[in-house]
Amino acid sequence: MASIFTKIVDGEIPCYKVAETDKFLAFLDVNPNTKGHTLCIPKKEVDKIFDLDETTYNGLMSFSRTVAIAIEKTIPCKRVGISVIGLEVPHVHVHLIPLHTMEDARFTTKETLTPEEFETIAKTISSNL
Repeated sequence: MASIFTKIVDGEIPCYKVAETDKFLAFLDVNPNTKGHTLCIPKKEVDKIFDLDETTYNGLMSFSRTVAIAIEKTIPCKRVGISVIGLEVPHVHVHLIPLHTMEDARFTTKETLTPEEFETIAKTISSNL
């Protein structure tokens, strides 16, 4: 069965797209730790990050770096943190989280945004790529 992220890649489920290449997709997390929390995924569904072939792994990290730099230009924060946990969705994903404090990286507090706020943030990050 396809993961929710594969359904997003296939256009079956909408997302707030930030960046896309032929192999990778970045979109806003709809349950964000902070404003601008973005997920970067390979379009090919693989469950665990270290099961990616080396080329895809390195490509995902490079893609994530590009997106993180755009987030940092867009969202006022001390830095953009990176986290790869992968227990909640069986599809490799990199969390890019604008950090203000260490609490922002803990996944215990969530930000509530309107659809319009999500759209504006996604477009602004995208314009800073």
